[in-house]
Amino acid sequence: MQVNIIRSTRRKKTVSARFVGGVLQVRAPAHLSEAELAPLIDQLKAKLARRAKQTTLDDTFLERRARELNCQCFDGQVRWTRIRWVTNQHTRLGSCTPAAGTVRISHLVAEMPPFVRDYVIVHELAHLLEPNHSSAFWQHVSRYPKTERARGYLMAVGLEPLAE
Repeated sequence: MQVNIIRSTRRKKTVSARFVGGVLQVRAPAHLSEAELAPLIDQLKAKLARRAKQTTLDDTFLERRARELNCQCFDGQVRWTRIRWVTNQHTRLGSCTPAAGTVRISHLVAEMPPFVRDYVIVHELAHLLEPNHSSAFWQHVSRYPKTERARGYLMAVGLEPLAE
């Protein structure tokens, strides 16, 4: 990635970055050394990459897929107010707030095979019916035909506990 550093004597503390014509333009105080600036540029690159990735995640697709899975696995019984992709969940693949009817799916799931993504969606939708991991909850989840396969995949990559 090409980086263009613009130093300013007027800037005292802040460093900012943005893409201009495919080039990362970094604005920084003139007094910062290259050694001080390098880790800040790395942080800004990571932040802009996360932001770019977030814009490529399509909440509309996620909503449509959740509706399809709701019909297939729950006979259309599940109701939610919002389902969306999030980029701030790195250890959880999804989360649900039953009282508010909101479901969040980690951006990590978008890079997994579709059957795993569908399992995570079903798992979170099931929490809207059963807000715990009771046997009733797992009965709902097991309506998804590839539950065991998806859980096996997640265990293999270290993202699913070996026992619930």
